[in-house]
Amino acid sequence: MEEKDILNKIVNDEENVVTEEEIEETSLTDDEQGYKDFVDSLEAKWYALHTFSGYENVAKENLETVVEKFNLQDRIFDIVIPMEDVVEEKNGKKKLVQRKSMPCYILAKIKYADDLWHNITRTRGVTGFVGPNGRPWPLTQEEVIKLRLEKIKVEVDLAAGDSVEIVDGALNGMIGKVTEVNTDAGVANVIVEMFGRETAVEVELSQIRKINN
Repeated sequence: MEEKDILNKIVNDEENVVTEEEIEETSLTDDEQGYKDFVDSLEAKWYALHTFSGYENVAKENLETVVEKFNLQDRIFDIVIPMEDVVEEKNGKKKLVQRKSMPCYILAKIKYADDLWHNITRTRGVTGFVGPNGRPWPLTQEEVIKLRLEKIKVEVDLAAGDSVEIVDGALNGMIGKVTEVNTDAGVANVIVEMFGRETAVEVELSQIRKINN
């Protein structure tokens, strides 16, 4: 076989290569393809779900089980229990602890349509969606940001050793020193003096302000 023929064969073979994505696409039935197109047309949004008092963890775990059981990984994504840092005093000692910021609620990012209604509302521990007449009502972008459900990309000029002030959250007003910055995660590790001793805390970059020395 001449060199020209060999080159032509290589080019033709490359043009005829079928990717894994194409194989998967062609192997779908009409119903499966229709469902895929339907899901692709939906937008993932955050929703609040009401739970029985004290059942937030149970509701979250059961909803995660529903996702696995009915293969809803492409419809229901993050499921979170809203938490916040607070300073508590017990037996004369203060400590930083986490507590539920919205008791009786969990939040979930969902590509919602009516076909998911029964899967979600019949989940043990969940009493229904938060919205007009119990109908699903997505959180606004402002609410998503306020609840810190998604990381905000923050451009910062911070490095280990920098002094910072915490400007939001339970530690608002405290001064500390940065030990590590993780821009991908949007957080920094900061040493602050708290309760008479140095304590390492993880703070979101949007919650701190660099202090010029």
